[in-house]
Amino acid sequence: MAASPNAAGSPLSRRRWDAVAAIVASLIGFLALVVSGYTAYVQRQQVRAQVWPWLVAGNNDLDHSIEVLNKGAGPAIIRSVQVFVDGEPKQNWDAVLDALGMARPHPFQQSTINPNVLTSAEHITIIKFPDEAPWKQFRAEATNRVWMNICFCSSLDDCWMYSDKRPVGYKVSTQLVKPIDECPRLPDAEVFNN
Repeated sequence: MAASPNAAGSPLSRRRWDAVAAIVASLIGFLALVVSGYTAYVQRQQVRAQVWPWLVAGNNDLDHSIEVLNKGAGPAIIRSVQVFVDGEPKQNWDAVLDALGMARPHPFQQSTINPNVLTSAEHITIIKFPDEAPWKQFRAEATNRVWMNICFCSSLDDCWMYSDKRPVGYKVSTQLVKPIDECPRLPDAEVFNN
């Protein structure tokens, strides 16, 4: 008796099994690709968390100063700073103090914030008054008239904008730091350079 063409081991049966094996191998390869992509995504999220910066600013009445602090896990690369008095951008602390009506010479010390990099848990005193009298005058005038924007990025180029309408005095209960796609390019007249 002759073997039928559909019997086990025939060329047609082997082709079917080869096709099934090819489909299973393709599905396993696709599944491995999906798992690999998901693993890369999770690892990127972990790296982002490890280099995540978070800036806050506030006054230090004991030290007669305004400070900026990086409370995040990674460095904050400061790309631009703006300081406004009554809605008008100022380029330096002398211009801010003039706009607030403080008499010259202005007795203050400053540290550069723009451009700068603040490491995790680092703080920088951006303006400090040596005596209590000019500090009290500055604090009284600045409380409702001065605000600042600080655009900063992580080492992975994720960026945020810190916008504080009360860098001196009590903070409002709104979100001060918001994610943005990139730091805006500002005209020279609007950039704060200290």
